[in-house]
Amino acid sequence: MARASSSSIFVHIDKRKLWVSFPFQGFVVAISLLCLCFVPINASASSRQYPQPSHKLRFGRNGEFKILQVADMHYADGITTPCEDVLPSQVQGCSDLNTTAFIHRMIEAEKPDFIVFTGDNIYGFDSKDSAKSMDAAFAPAITARIPWAAVLGNHDQEGTLSREGVMKHIVGLEHTLSQFNPVGVHAIDGFGNYNLQVGGVEGSNFVNKSILNLYFLDSGDYSTVPAIPGYGWIKPSQQLWFQRTSAKLRRAYMSPPMAQKSSAPGLVYFHIPLPEVASFDSSNFTGVKQEGISSASVNSGFFTTLVEAGDVKAVFTGHDHINDFCGQLTGIQLCYAGGFGYHAYGKAGWSRRARVVLASLEKTEGGNWGAVKSIKTWKRLDDQHLTAIDAEVLWSKHSAGTRRRKHTNGGAA
Repeated sequence: MARASSSSIFVHIDKRKLWVSFPFQGFVVAISLLCLCFVPINASASSRQYPQPSHKLRFGRNGEFKILQVADMHYADGITTPCEDVLPSQVQGCSDLNTTAFIHRMIEAEKPDFIVFTGDNIYGFDSKDSAKSMDAAFAPAITARIPWAAVLGNHDQEGTLSREGVMKHIVGLEHTLSQFNPVGVHAIDGFGNYNLQVGGVEGSNFVNKSILNLYFLDSGDYSTVPAIPGYGWIKPSQQLWFQRTSAKLRRAYMSPPMAQKSSAPGLVYFHIPLPEVASFDSSNFTGVKQEGISSASVNSGFFTTLVEAGDVKAVFTGHDHINDFCGQLTGIQLCYAGGFGYHAYGKAGWSRRARVVLASLEKTEGGNWGAVKSIKTWKRLDDQHLTAIDAEVLWSKHSAGTRRRKHTNGGAA
């Protein structure tokens, strides 16, 4: 929750994010922005090569590709780790295992093609063994043999493993498509910057083309620049990698065979929301805003980079657990998932939740599956009926996205 005036900025890091409040003179902001380009880059770590996943993501024969987003599990030590912010009647016996059960329920109900964990997967402070906590946190996806990927939040590295060590452990787990960092990129900030491509339906004319592009970035933990308080941000080296990757994918999509007139849609996943998310109010988003936007205290310009690239249709984050809205700005949907984990702070009586994204293909004149036609989303609550809420179209090939405030008993229509 951030409050700004002409003379100071107060950065509120909520509950399990810690509290900080800094006097911050306006001219310091301008000076500090110059520091963004001089933050150390993990060159040595980035140059190491790790096994790359061999699994190919692809649209199903029904012309759909479904993604389950799980944000802020805050997993620790399993049955001995208590729940946070639940009703008095829920306290007894409530633990990390409730988080595990929720993932199993979501997998059974939605049958996703892919699962994305968007950071604060574990809560390092309360974990006795970070590796074991991660093994347990990701176990439902591994057991179900569903391809999955993860990015880091600001709490994953606060246990027995460094930030680098956490990402190294993740990429070694079964069925993950997570990558330590891009192959061939020897100087990039953070750990867990990578791109995954989703191919067309087997047997279609788009079988060898990426028709949906997924970008994953490390939004950092906390600022490493003394003059800049608060959370981390996406650095220039990461933005350069994104720009080059996006341009390469656009060229491939608009080149033979099956050359297209515009770029394939892209979706971006990271943990800490962009400062632009603060521009929304209840008149222009779908969902709820129940706490301040805990973004970095400076704007590194990544949203502008996304707009300039032209292919990204939606950005998905976590971090602020009791916000779960989507809002469109300059043609890009900025979406929260809402808090998932029971050891994460929340709001008693407000159900933990998950976001589902469904990309659907159009039919060609010959009756075959073609390019992406639309991208829809909805959320499910961890209540008795796994109630689906807030179904909306994020992007459509033939029209602008529309918003619907709607509660349904099933998936989005």
